[in-house]
Amino acid sequence: MTLCTPARTTNRPRVQRPHSPPEGPRRFRIAGADLSASVAVFLIALPLSLGIALATGAPLQSGLVAAAVGGLVAGRFGGSPLQVSGPAAGLTVVTAELIQLYGWRTTCAITVLAGLAQLGLSALRVARSALAVSPAIVHGMLGGIGVTIALAQLHIVLGSTPQSSAVDNVLGLPAQLAHIHPAALGISALTVAVLLCWPRLPGRAGKLVRKVPAALVAVIGATAVATFAGLAVPRVDLPSWSSHALPGLPEGPVLGIAAGVLTITLVTSVQSLLSAVAVDKLVAARPDGGRGIPRTALDRELAGQGAANVISGALGGLPVAGVAVRSVANVSAGAVSRASTMLHGLWIVLAALLLVPVLDLIPLPALAALVMVVGIQMVSITHIRTVTRHREVVVYAVTLSGVVLIGILEGVALGIGVAIAVALHRLARTRITREERDGRQLLHVRGQLTFLAVPRLSRALHQLPHGSDVVVELDGSFMDHAAYETLSDWTAGHLAHGGTVETTGPAGTRIAEPTPSAAAAHTCCRPWTPWHNHQCGEQPAERADEAVEAPRTTGLKLASGIGKFQRNTAPLVRDELARLAREGQTPSQLFLTCADSRLVTSMITSSGPGDLFTVRNVGNLVPLPGEESGDDSVAAAIEYAVDVLQVESITVCGHSGCGAMQALLNAGPDDPPTPLRRWLRHGRPSLERMVGKRHAWARISGRLPADAVEQLCLTNVVQQLEHLRAYEPVARRLAEGTLSLHGVYFHVGEAQAYLLSGTDEVHSYDDVFTRVMPTEPREAARAS
Repeated sequence: MTLCTPARTTNRPRVQRPHSPPEGPRRFRIAGADLSASVAVFLIALPLSLGIALATGAPLQSGLVAAAVGGLVAGRFGGSPLQVSGPAAGLTVVTAELIQLYGWRTTCAITVLAGLAQLGLSALRVARSALAVSPAIVHGMLGGIGVTIALAQLHIVLGSTPQSSAVDNVLGLPAQLAHIHPAALGISALTVAVLLCWPRLPGRAGKLVRKVPAALVAVIGATAVATFAGLAVPRVDLPSWSSHALPGLPEGPVLGIAAGVLTITLVTSVQSLLSAVAVDKLVAARPDGGRGIPRTALDRELAGQGAANVISGALGGLPVAGVAVRSVANVSAGAVSRASTMLHGLWIVLAALLLVPVLDLIPLPALAALVMVVGIQMVSITHIRTVTRHREVVVYAVTLSGVVLIGILEGVALGIGVAIAVALHRLARTRITREERDGRQLLHVRGQLTFLAVPRLSRALHQLPHGSDVVVELDGSFMDHAAYETLSDWTAGHLAHGGTVETTGPAGTRIAEPTPSAAAAHTCCRPWTPWHNHQCGEQPAERADEAVEAPRTTGLKLASGIGKFQRNTAPLVRDELARLAREGQTPSQLFLTCADSRLVTSMITSSGPGDLFTVRNVGNLVPLPGEESGDDSVAAAIEYAVDVLQVESITVCGHSGCGAMQALLNAGPDDPPTPLRRWLRHGRPSLERMVGKRHAWARISGRLPADAVEQLCLTNVVQQLEHLRAYEPVARRLAEGTLSLHGVYFHVGEAQAYLLSGTDEVHSYDDVFTRVMPTEPREAARAS
């Protein structure tokens, strides 16, 4: 039950956001891990940026501009601290087509407009909706782009120039193979060989040298061979920065330019957001769990990418997006903050200004081979296996083929259409079987009952003998109006012919018959809900035989729930509970949370029997030692969990809309000393912490709390963690390093959990609750 009391207008503490404590002068410090990671990312980004610029047909300097802006701007303002942005291979086909159609200056203007569109989408807070796109479509799009890139760069590898489309590149290959340029092919083959063999060098020496990026070694090796051998191959030619082309006013058909802006916005946004989510998973997989590194704020990340595209386009650079290859290298190199991303952008700037003579030595076939390998790797075998396992390989194949043969937007549109068709097919895939058991006709319906399944359902129902006893077992989670009316009309006709009909759920539980009279009885329900054991309220029993069903519909839900447990769940957990009964409990953590009925501990922690030692009380309070006044239940639970059960962690979990916190805010000095008021005095330190000026207000996923109640709920979690440290067993185990404390805030309305960052320092002036992101099934299995 949620606690609440009438609001008082007298003697109520005035709650206002206190000022943060004065801070001394800050020094800009860079962690050693960030410095080394920035160098590693720079060494990868430099050749890739030149290669992608070459593949698009843009000025080679535009790749360096995009890499620098991606590091400095997106790295500073983006929402993913460890994601590295820059020119991405996934944008190569789009940019090349725009340059061919409208020229370089108009393409830069389109990049600026796409960045402004991203800023607008960020302001609308729609970033998370981009994750609703089926992974099969995203992987298919990237795979199609990779195939297109590889086919185009293959012509440069062979010593020629690519055609305008993937189809033309395939058709032109036979003629190209007949006129191979040996020097270009040799340099390209050397580059590919180094790229493939370098990560596989064996032994301790191989492990040591593998720290140097393979892309850098391949380009340096190819450059050295071409230079010392005097091979006649085309090379990088960086013009003077004084002649660098900047954007101009868009010139071309309005619809064509709008389509270009839409394509750049779509590809850069989806790729950046998906890459950011992948980076979060990589960070969480670190041995320390990514402690101290905040999770991605997706809308902020979208805004950072938009700002980077505006500046990159304005400076004559390629479109910018989050890049998985460089981001993985950044995380793997041990980066701990956004300083590594920004430093890599700084190194790009210095290289573009100081290393032009060195960069001019690089053979273009080496860069083409590098980009070709990247394109081939975009057709990931792992992704193909994943979509095959999830039965979405058709969506993947159609999207990939559409991108290669028609275009990116058209290919994605085809993929979305096929994905919808697949979803409808699964929705309509309803199995209807019939058997005779104990003289009764059993009709078993598995799957969702929609209008698409009505013809088969009607045919199966009318094949049942007239006057027979029929049991219709519905094993699904949805029935639409058309299916309900079909079942209802048939039931009325069967009863009129002297038969009987019983409708049950998957476990044999009886469901109210879907007849017109039954529908009328459920006046508060829509017509398609009575079959689903819907409880609308108490209905009087009109006949004596209905009295048997009365307990299920008139309030004895607890007994009904226990019965369902004994029938459905007990057989599944009986062996595990028997083992726990023999071996005793060995929970891994003490979980202290509120008694609020909306807080289902096992649901939000995905825990089972024996996992948690749970203590629940009003307001998830931890009284200081010696202040419980005759009730030592919480102190006893802490002592038993820490000293006897030897739990490894203690979690204090608060929640939104806590009635105890509302009562604490509304309490006045003249309130009678009821048991509730006496208990809530243990929460007064939380209230004092919130209204005092010693501590700044806690923040929740980058925002301030919505109101004073939410602020007190958050502050209370932090304060109770501080109370825990006052217990001698807890302090001793913390000093030994065998116990950890955690704070969790559960927003009931959002069904979203937030984890307190930095719980080792509960006196911190920066108490931040960070959103807990979903975990992939494979990672969840590994963690369990």
